[in-house]
Amino acid sequence: SENPSVTLFREYLRIDTVHPKPDYDAAVQFLERVGAELGLACQKVEVCQGRVVLILTWQGTKPRLRSILLNSHTDVVPVFEEHWTYPPFEAVKDSQGNIYARGAQDMKCVSIQYLEAIRRLKTEGKSFARTIHLTFVPDEEVGGHKGMEMFVQRPEFKALNVGFAMDEGLASPSDTFSVFYGERSPWWIKVKCMGSPGHGSRFISNTAAEKMHKVINSFLAFRESEKQRLKSDSSLTLGDVTSLNMTMLEGGVSFNVVPSEMAASFDIRIPPTVDLKAFEEQVATWCRSAGDGVTYEFHQKCMDQHITSTEESDPWWKAFSGVCRDMKLQLKLEIFPAATDSRYIRSVRHPAIGFSPMNRTPVLLHDHNEFLNEQIFLRGIEIYARLLTALASVPPLPNEG
Repeated sequence: SENPSVTLFREYLRIDTVHPKPDYDAAVQFLERVGAELGLACQKVEVCQGRVVLILTWQGTKPRLRSILLNSHTDVVPVFEEHWTYPPFEAVKDSQGNIYARGAQDMKCVSIQYLEAIRRLKTEGKSFARTIHLTFVPDEEVGGHKGMEMFVQRPEFKALNVGFAMDEGLASPSDTFSVFYGERSPWWIKVKCMGSPGHGSRFISNTAAEKMHKVINSFLAFRESEKQRLKSDSSLTLGDVTSLNMTMLEGGVSFNVVPSEMAASFDIRIPPTVDLKAFEEQVATWCRSAGDGVTYEFHQKCMDQHITSTEESDPWWKAFSGVCRDMKLQLKLEIFPAATDSRYIRSVRHPAIGFSPMNRTPVLLHDHNEFLNEQIFLRGIEIYARLLTALASVPPLPNEG
């Protein structure tokens, strides 16, 4: 008696695409099979060894118009099975209709909702002017560097002729639906402090630890100020402030040896309203203030700050928001607090919205006991079917002749 869309969703969840060794081949074969059932054209692009982007295409009646891109990633993050009520790759459904599995929210639900929305529209005999492409990409959960970041530079991506893209968002515990029109820039910074070594019994001057103490104090004082700014202003969301966390601390060789070098690593996420050059100068000032021999290096430094228009004068947003109004969906516009593949799509000047239709759902991506209720899942298919109808029917724009 289970809805076939739910059955398909659970089948996809059982494919083990968890890092560090995701079974990408099984995922691609499954999605290829579904695409063939729906009569979609299929293309596979190996962006680097062992990393394939799958493209499924529903051709529009006017293929020269810019297309709609529906993006999702196939990989999921690791699990700690001892903290799960049910095995994380069995897609168990409880008596309330909650489906438990890694990827239930992030983001295998969206992949199947895209496909099932297209199935519904095709069954109804619909066709649209604009082509709809679905891309299923690898490695998003480890930064997208061997996935979407490489794919957007490829001729195969340019040939998709993208006009507007949709990608993942977040669940929302309230009645509202979160819509993300931009992202914070992730910066991963490693600060190294060099100092005088010596015996652990002496008061050595100019030690690496003293400098590291000053560095950590400066970074964490800024963290506290941003934390308080978020707490004191109810109009702000996490995506509106800069988050900073010290994630690694290294140094030392023995209890009785003062080390000559220490290092601390920081994960910083910066909203698009912040001047990135000025912020880096602030980082440099913190390091200079700690003393000589203090340097920093970037392990990730995203400088792109493009955001997608949410003005009603924008034809793409007008189509998206119009459907939401008609369906009485309450939207909450936000900057995404973490990072998704949308940032790579926006970096090549294509508008992209992060949207996962999961309201009345606790945010459990990357958490234990990740689940999605089957009724919320099925409602999402209906929402996507309406959105695709509107977006793929946007009239020709001036720059499309």
